[in-house]
Amino acid sequence: MTQVASAEQKFKRFSVSAGWLHVMPQGKANPFNINTAVANGTVAKVGTITEEGFLKAIDPNATIQDGANTANLQEYLGTLLENSLINGMMTDGQGNIKESIAGKATLNGLESWSAEGTGLEADDVDTLGLMVNYHLNDHVSLQVIGGIPPKVDIKGKGMITAPLTGNAQPGGLAGLLFPEGLPLDYAVPITDLDKYSKAATARAWTPALQVQYQFGKSGVNKFRPYVGAGLMYAYFNDIELDKGVKSDLVAAGHMIQNIKDDKAGAALDGKVSSGEMRVDVDADDAIAPIVTAGFTYDFSPNWFTAASVSYAKLNNKTKISVINQTSDEQLIHATTKIDIDPIITYLGVGYRF
Repeated sequence: MTQVASAEQKFKRFSVSAGWLHVMPQGKANPFNINTAVANGTVAKVGTITEEGFLKAIDPNATIQDGANTANLQEYLGTLLENSLINGMMTDGQGNIKESIAGKATLNGLESWSAEGTGLEADDVDTLGLMVNYHLNDHVSLQVIGGIPPKVDIKGKGMITAPLTGNAQPGGLAGLLFPEGLPLDYAVPITDLDKYSKAATARAWTPALQVQYQFGKSGVNKFRPYVGAGLMYAYFNDIELDKGVKSDLVAAGHMIQNIKDDKAGAALDGKVSSGEMRVDVDADDAIAPIVTAGFTYDFSPNWFTAASVSYAKLNNKTKISVINQTSDEQLIHATTKIDIDPIITYLGVGYRF
């Protein structure tokens, strides 16, 4: 009894360990929620537009009565443009619909939408972990978890499209042929996140503070399991978009600016606008609960090895904005929640003092 009591009084107040920290995110992607500066009901001049751009914007399910037959409107318009006489009256001879024919369009769908089937997911990462414990007594300790902040790859998922709908009101001959206008319905491609190996990278700072309870006794049990619970703080910086994704977003910014400039046709044709685009990315800080189970094994009274498995219910909000630097107007704003929910494994060697 005397030896056990003596051993309990000789526990070390501090312990430090360093080793391999492996982070395995378990969360799934959540859809992007997107807003643009083009309000529903916006009326914009079409301006010059290619025949291809004109046709692809037409509702592919719309029909027209052609005599006794019902024809697909998109195909019907394509056939009309193949007629040399009508083509000469409606185009400039270089594959573009004349501005007087293109008329104007009432646009919907671009103000706000949720891009289902898209999102971001964090990839696995390894780094050097550091764990420091202050032992209140032989069983209870406060632990700070840190280490070298790793660079995390953020994978993108899904094809982001803009749901353009509305009605085109052509002029000239086309206006006479279609007095009620032409219905629009086109999923304008913005970026295909699946084609890029990663959408972005970010440096993750994720310190955690836990209260731990360790079973067994110092100087008596070499193998001592423990459990812990606490909070993790997550901060992300050095966020960099993949060059391809960034280029796609810049093009989307030009599309919105072209509509605002009364050049809806140029928007559909993917032409550069009057603005100069900047893409900003930011991730919110987050606090998450974390729980841990692990053990230490003593090589000597001072030296030990430690292994643990932790789980944190961690998510954060990522925001992407496309801004016209010329006018300082935000043209596109997108947000998504990244469910990280990591399982964290640790294996290290430590010293008590």
